[in-house]
Amino acid sequence: MTARTSARRSLRTRLALAYAAGVYAAGVFVVVLVDVPLASVEMTTPVGGLSPGVITGSGPGISLTRLLAGSAVALVLLVPVALAIGWYVAGRFLHPLRAITATAGIISAGTLDRRLGLGEPRDELTELGHTLDGLLARLQAAFDAQRHFVANASHELRTPLAGQRTLLEVALTDPDADAGTLRSACQEALSLGEHQERLVRALLALATSERGVTRWDAVDLSSVVEEVLASRREHAIREGVDLAGHLAPATTSGDPRLVESLVANLVDNAVRHNHAGGHVTVTTWTSGTEASLTVANSGPVVPGDQVPRLFQPFQRLASESRGRGDGYGLGLAIVDAVAQAHQATLAAVARPEGGLSITVRFPASSLITARTVARAASRRERP
Repeated sequence: MTARTSARRSLRTRLALAYAAGVYAAGVFVVVLVDVPLASVEMTTPVGGLSPGVITGSGPGISLTRLLAGSAVALVLLVPVALAIGWYVAGRFLHPLRAITATAGIISAGTLDRRLGLGEPRDELTELGHTLDGLLARLQAAFDAQRHFVANASHELRTPLAGQRTLLEVALTDPDADAGTLRSACQEALSLGEHQERLVRALLALATSERGVTRWDAVDLSSVVEEVLASRREHAIREGVDLAGHLAPATTSGDPRLVESLVANLVDNAVRHNHAGGHVTVTTWTSGTEASLTVANSGPVVPGDQVPRLFQPFQRLASESRGRGDGYGLGLAIVDAVAQAHQATLAAVARPEGGLSITVRFPASSLITARTVARAASRRERP
């Protein structure tokens, strides 16, 4: 007998005993409340037995000894009956719990598609089962996303490594290779190495963003955008893209490095997926309790049903995957992770004339500051 089965039966036994004890106590209470008064009642009898309808005398009442003996026998018989009923009722109530335990015992990382599937009646245990089913569904989605991410990351890393190896092997096996040829091969190998380095940095940025915010400071979105635009303006000019900013103070709270990463990835994505003579417009403003940022850019037409997919790691449009190879499909995934870490809302719309318009709305600084103070207070209270 396993420990789990023993614990389950022990719970059923305790419930059955509690039920039987309650029924038995009720029986004793009835005996005390009813039998004792009946023992003092005198039974009337007719004299001579001639006319049962005429009462001519009286005799002693029910014997207290016989009454108590009969009640004791009834109480003794009540014990197994109460235990049997209690055992049955406890088993019925614990059936959903047994189903939960059995299913949870066979679920592993490879069988997250299993569900408890508890039906009627709707009670606390079935509600627990439905909650666990929802938890399993979220875990399955998280595991599937992790497997997909690892597979894509492995592919993205393997491709430049294979190219680098092939390049070096060809250079080494060429009997006519001279210093110029070897130098050219080394330069291409360095270029592939830089590609891998940029990819690793992007992966680290995504992992850091998904880890959450560990530092909360006041951040003015307009100041962050101004610095990012200044650092990207020269590159945008080379690409033939015009950068413009319409900046108003918009203060929120968060990790300044993560917020800068969000803005930088939005601007880089807007410049990269653009065309000569195109434009990128960044706007910051405050509306009510929200500090907002919008990045709108020209570029190729994006199908509306493809927009949500672009915020997943390593996802690109089909036309872009066959074209320029200077992106990794991680920029918007980093943006989404940073937004979630800051409890910000993210909305992306495909523009009819081409390009995207992406808006990020951060909670006001005062709201997040209050949450930060509460977290700090709770940490101070911990021993």
